[in-house]
Order: sequence, then structure tokens, then C-alpha cells
Amino acid sequence: MSTVKYTPRLADKYTKEVIPALSKKFGYKSVMQTPKLEKICINRGVNGAVNDKKLVDIAIDELTMITGQKAVPTLSKKDISNFKLRKGMPIGARVTLRGVKMYEFLDRLVAVSLPRVRDFKGISDKAFDGRGNYTLGITEQIIFPEIDIDKVNKITGLDITFVTSANTNEEAYELLKELGMPFKNIKKDNN
Repeated sequence: MSTVKYTPRLADKYTKEVIPALSKKFGYKSVMQTPKLEKICINRGVNGAVNDKKLVDIAIDELTMITGQKAVPTLSKKDISNFKLRKGMPIGARVTLRGVKMYEFLDRLVAVSLPRVRDFKGISDKAFDGRGNYTLGITEQIIFPEIDIDKVNKITGLDITFVTSANTNEEAYELLKELGMPFKNIKKDNN
């Protein structure tokens, strides 16, 4: 009996469409030079986690539902007496996605979740860090269909960071645009 290996739609699109498009635009000599999406990091700070430990558990459960991978708590790095914060206390939740789950999450984010944002006109192209990584801030976790809005007691945001192997912001921008990220400001070519 032969097993069919599953490849996500966006992973297939990357090899068949994105690599040739980026190679043509930037003149890469090898497929290995083409930038790729390495991982997606989702991070969520929890306001009031010091007073109520259940808020961190709720954040972990919600991130686990959204991504399909178990989230872990983020711990404070130092003591801050004004906030009654001790080193090692859970203050948030995070998940790092790679491989199949990463492409699946990106596909759901672009096709389902982002269009559910109120008055959505595209995402900003100004949040690149200079090293080819892009961070997107989501203000409401309820845009994800996995979250049941009736069970949400507090609407909070989360940060999604796309880590690429690109060396410049322009390469990362083109990579994410080719993968379907809906940027609102289309950069004009100088040609």
C-alpha cells in the first residue's frame, strides 16, 4: 500500500510559482538563493496575568485552537515590583510554527481570517525589520474562525511574526506578496 505525502497548497504554490517569480525578478542563479518562509511566531501578552493565572491558560488554549499546535507560556525575565511581577511568572503565550502547520496557518490567515477584519483594506508594508522579517499585529483574536465568540471573556490582540531567509526588506516583501499576503500599498517599480 502506497501512502500519498500531503503537501499544503501554499507549499506547492511556493515551489511552482513563487520560486520562478522571485528568480526572475531578482536574478537568482540557484533555487537555494530564493528566500523562503522559515517559521511563523505567534506571541500574545496577557494583561492582568499577575493577578489572575487563569488568563494565561485561556490565552494558551486560544492560541492552541488557532494554530493547531500546543502553545507554551512566556515567562517574565526579571522582577518588577511596581507591577507585582516576579521573575519566572507566566505573562503570555507563544507558538512557533514550521513546515506543514506553518503553511496551513498562513493559508487560513490570508484566505479566512484577515478578510474578517472590520474595514479591511490590506496590511501595512511598513512593518519589516530590515533583515527580511515581517510582524503583523492583530487587534482582535475573534477574527479567527476557530475562536467561539460566545466563550470569549476578553478581546485581546496578538503579534504574528513571519521569519524569512530573505536578506532585504524588498525580497521579503515580494516573497510574502507572492504567497498571498494582502498588502495595501503596492510599491511602484522603478523600471
